Amino acid sequence: QVQLVESGGGLVQAGGSLRLSCKVSRRDSGANSLAWFRQAPGKEREFVAAIRYRDGTTHYPNDVKGRFTISRDITANTQYLRMVDLNTEDTAMYYCAAARGLILREDADAYDYWGQGTQVTVSS
Repeated sequence: QVQLVESGGGLVQAGGSLRLSCKVSRRDSGANSLAWFRQAPGKEREFVAAIRYRDGTTHYPNDVKGRFTISRDITANTQYLRMVDLNTEDTAMYYCAAARGLILREDADAYDYWGQGTQVTVSS
């Protein structure tokens, strides 16, 4: 079974940057698409970025496009989320997710595996 472990969260000032990492174990068990979601207190889980593992195709929602970059390192079985120009509205728990499917989806229900999350807090 695919296992996902996030790291890299923390406290950062507005305008700053962070890079989140997600180590993917047993990827061959069914992690063909990888994604990041986030969830702030009292809000629904929100799609942030997705990448197709085999060819690196990416997809972003409009509100993070240009500020967030998803990537993967095939040899390290790790995916990353580089975030720049952070603002207080980016404060949330960030989750790594994996799906068996190849289509890059924005709905959380499409993802089969989830990590425990890493907290990102942006101070003003």
